[in-house]
Amino acid sequence: ASAVLGGGEGPPVHLIALDTGPRTYLAVVGPDDPHCGTLLADAARTLALCWRLEQSERARRRIESAEEYSREAVLHLLMVGSVPAAQRIAGALRPALPAMVQMYVIECPHARRREIARRIDHEAGGGAWIVPCPVRPNHVLALVPPEPGAGVGAGVGVGAAAVGGDPPRGGPAPLDLLIVRLVPECRVGVSAAVALRDTPTAYEQAIHALAVARNAPERRAGFGGDVDVTVLAGPEGYVWASELLAPCLRYAPARRADPGPQELLGTLGSWLSFGGAASRHLKIHRNTLAARMRHLDELLGVEVSRSLAAQSAAWLALRLHTAPQAAAARAQAPPGHTATLDAVLGTPAAGTWARAQLRPLEQAGPTAGLETIRTWLRADARLPAAATALGISLPGARKRLTRAEDALGRSLLTAPSAKYELWLAMRALGSL
Repeated sequence: ASAVLGGGEGPPVHLIALDTGPRTYLAVVGPDDPHCGTLLADAARTLALCWRLEQSERARRRIESAEEYSREAVLHLLMVGSVPAAQRIAGALRPALPAMVQMYVIECPHARRREIARRIDHEAGGGAWIVPCPVRPNHVLALVPPEPGAGVGAGVGVGAAAVGGDPPRGGPAPLDLLIVRLVPECRVGVSAAVALRDTPTAYEQAIHALAVARNAPERRAGFGGDVDVTVLAGPEGYVWASELLAPCLRYAPARRADPGPQELLGTLGSWLSFGGAASRHLKIHRNTLAARMRHLDELLGVEVSRSLAAQSAAWLALRLHTAPQAAAARAQAPPGHTATLDAVLGTPAAGTWARAQLRPLEQAGPTAGLETIRTWLRADARLPAAATALGISLPGARKRLTRAEDALGRSLLTAPSAKYELWLAMRALGSL
């Protein structure tokens, strides 16, 4: 439909309806030419096509963004243990989540995340659950069915990472090898195969493997160990964890909008894993995160936000408190029984665990060994203070910790960090 407005003073106004929806018109002022209407009608068809393409592109971006947020929600549910809810959402989005998974953490240029995610999906045959990391803009996370022969992880522990080689001749190339071949800028860390409910364990394992992959010529590494922290979870451990977290568990918020106990514990766990980046993980403002951490300091009676000793204790308490057998163990404890962290770390099993944690550092030599890590831990894992205590430059201290990462097969400088386990191991052996 078209019309010419005017008839008084001034040039006419040509008004042509574009076929793109209601009340969308092309309006042209002048000229007063009999052929103008035909020319504008032809132009309107081209403009209408361009308009529809632009609207389609906007809709595509909205759908893509909505799917990313939905996939991120599934990952978040898995990370907090809500496996049935995650499976229901994943079943609608596709692909369904497998019962056993491996986590791939792919470090790549931020601008290429979506392109790399599409490549991974293609190479995995559509069977991977791929999520751009909500915390780190240069990470892509992929949950995939285990590769044939993948080691099976257990518990909530971590161990050494192993750099992978090429597959046997004639066999299919593993997904991590395909990724680094297709995108040379990538570094890939791969977890052991774990049950879907242990997705948080798989993520930590993959992060530790990624720390090794950064310095490996193959640019990829798989998690190769299994040192289970639940060896610290005897009856004493469960009682101690419950006592440490009791002020938070009993907390009743003054206002309905304030975070309750579970939300505060979730904040604590996220902060211990990601530090200040927990605000992105929790989707809250950084000032809100800081306020919650101050509140947790007051509730727990220790400076979790500042002291590595308090952080390590809180980290272990959260692990023990959420263990499947924790409730039954607490119920069997004698009334009035109390426990201390030293009692938890003083058992023979804890000593064995601690020596296994520190053995790679004993074999690593002086520049990446126990003394470097001990000094770093005594400085509350703050690199500038550790460099000063060691009498070396800041880059020199960073290089030593990077070597320690390679020796341990664990991440130290990037969260989630193994600093809590190392602090607990040294405390158990009286080395701090």
